[in-house]
Amino acid sequence: MNIYAAASLFAALILLYWIISEIFTMLFRLVGLPEEKARFQVTSLLTACGFTTRESEMFLSTRSRRRLARSTMMFGFIFNITIVSAFINFFVSFDLSGITSSLTSLLIPAAVVIGIVVMVRSRAVRVWLDRKMEKLAGRISGTPDANSVMLMDQIGSDCIAQVTLNTVPVFLKDKTLGESGLKTEYNLLVLLTERNNQKAEVPPADLVFREGDRLTLFGEYKKICTAFNAREYFSDQEE
Repeated sequence: MNIYAAASLFAALILLYWIISEIFTMLFRLVGLPEEKARFQVTSLLTACGFTTRESEMFLSTRSRRRLARSTMMFGFIFNITIVSAFINFFVSFDLSGITSSLTSLLIPAAVVIGIVVMVRSRAVRVWLDRKMEKLAGRISGTPDANSVMLMDQIGSDCIAQVTLNTVPVFLKDKTLGESGLKTEYNLLVLLTERNNQKAEVPPADLVFREGDRLTLFGEYKKICTAFNAREYFSDQEE
């Protein structure tokens, strides 16, 4: 295998790992976990490096998450042993003289990969992908108009979670935050609100909730789901 074939193999494996990582990150996002934390844990699960943090508890808090984590570990193990070795054997036996005869043949796919990564990292593209993700999750869950909840962090028995309002709950319609009863009835604090993809801000007491708002709340996870008629995608009964 010449230097060009080795470079092609290395680049292809990196791209393949990245694609697989993004797929499993998307699946963890569909069960209500934040993107950055999901991506870090997926990398740990796929590479079998065993790196854990206190955030790993979030990934084991429900049966659906435990099943997905177990599937990710099994896939990573099988991928590393079987697919990578088969991929290497393919490159070793395949005649790459015509493909890797010049540096240009490597620069073109590298430029395409870099372009895709830069595009995905764009805020506008990420917002668009988030919206598509929410619609996809709604179709899969069978409740396209349901509010979605994403667990951001766990603090003891409470948590910080983000709720996207696809529909405003009946008890919140035409009521301000001060009149909502979220604090008195559910012991929930609204920390931040985001509207029209603008910067998240501390909500005023006279804020009236609208469809499309994203709320960052602090309180008990189950009470957040109950108050906002939100449920974790792919959720099932607790063991």
